[in-house]
Amino acid sequence: MHIIITYKEGQPRKKKDFRCIFNPPGDINRPMKYTPPERIRDIKPFLVMDILERARQLEAAGRDVIHLEVGEPDFDTPGVIVRAAQQALADGHTHYTTALGIPELREAIADHYHRRYGVSIAPSRVVVTSGTSPAMLMLFAALLEAGDEVIISDPHYACYPSFILSAGGVPILAPTGAEEGFVLQADKVRERITPRTRGLLVNSPSNPTGSRLQKAEIEALTALGLPLISDEIYHGLSYGARDHTALEFSDEAFVVNGFSKYFAMTGWRLGYMIVPGRYVRTLEILQQNYFISPNPFVQLGGLAALREGIPDAEKMREIYDERRKVMIRGLKKIGLPVHREPDGAFYALADAHPFGEDSLRLAREILEATGVALAPGADFGPGGEGFLRFSYCNSAENIETALTRVGQYLSGK
Repeated sequence: MHIIITYKEGQPRKKKDFRCIFNPPGDINRPMKYTPPERIRDIKPFLVMDILERARQLEAAGRDVIHLEVGEPDFDTPGVIVRAAQQALADGHTHYTTALGIPELREAIADHYHRRYGVSIAPSRVVVTSGTSPAMLMLFAALLEAGDEVIISDPHYACYPSFILSAGGVPILAPTGAEEGFVLQADKVRERITPRTRGLLVNSPSNPTGSRLQKAEIEALTALGLPLISDEIYHGLSYGARDHTALEFSDEAFVVNGFSKYFAMTGWRLGYMIVPGRYVRTLEILQQNYFISPNPFVQLGGLAALREGIPDAEKMREIYDERRKVMIRGLKKIGLPVHREPDGAFYALADAHPFGEDSLRLAREILEATGVALAPGADFGPGGEGFLRFSYCNSAENIETALTRVGQYLSGK
């Protein structure tokens, strides 16, 4: 028998509230029934990871699979970054750092935002994290009470609702489809503001659409007066005019960014937040409790990325741009229109409605029939259903081969 003892707040410890969970007599070795806590029951599977798992199984069985499903650079991390981390390990940087990150990296991040965007950020406002997902988990834990609302776009990055739900919050969807040009519109957000609204989460360049918010659009969203949370993980991967950080428009914005995409460092798990100063201590306490500190040698790799790795990152960006053009031409050719050509990140969201409304089923059918792995639009919210997301984190040759396979399959449907 398992006994869980809790003490009622404000009452003497001798008054206990006993809650017993037990197996039937004579059956002590049978696993107990598990029901997830209510706050996480609405968290859905990350469907693209299910597709990836099946693709790996097919590869293990000898199938030739072309991966266009995951948003992960196919390039190796630039050598200057790898060598810096190797040297850090050799020099004994294998111990805890301060919870907020090493001062040199926090200073380099502040300097990077000053050089790239012209904004002045005190390094004390920078919180280094073990990736951007932990950053968001901590940020929403710091911002939300149970039942508080955060407005997000639809479609959106698949894990945004999960981060909000994990903090007891409620994700509120604002349509961001073809009618809205695949960007978040201020009037659509305004219609969804309630007394429980605690933030607006934006992502530019966007996953899954590859679209970007223009200066006037960010200004309009900022003018709504909501706490603005800006996921800038794809900054640097833009094709045309430069990106704008939310900090250009409001010193009160919360910025989430990291090294995974621009510097091809997904497995390093290194991110950061730039937050208003009054939130730093709360986030520091959460980091102390949840993660202790980011990995020290990884932080020194990130420092090298900002100081010496940008030329390599720019070369990768140029190659992505060429692949982008190949992808857009190829999708149009096989009858999968892209309603707004992506000019950021490394995704194209193609309209597959003529081939069915169940994008997960269609993605699975395509994988089994052609060996091409794609992300189902349903992963990105109701507004993504009927679409397929194509990642161009693969060679131009593989992209062309994959689109030929997909086109031949769809022509027979």
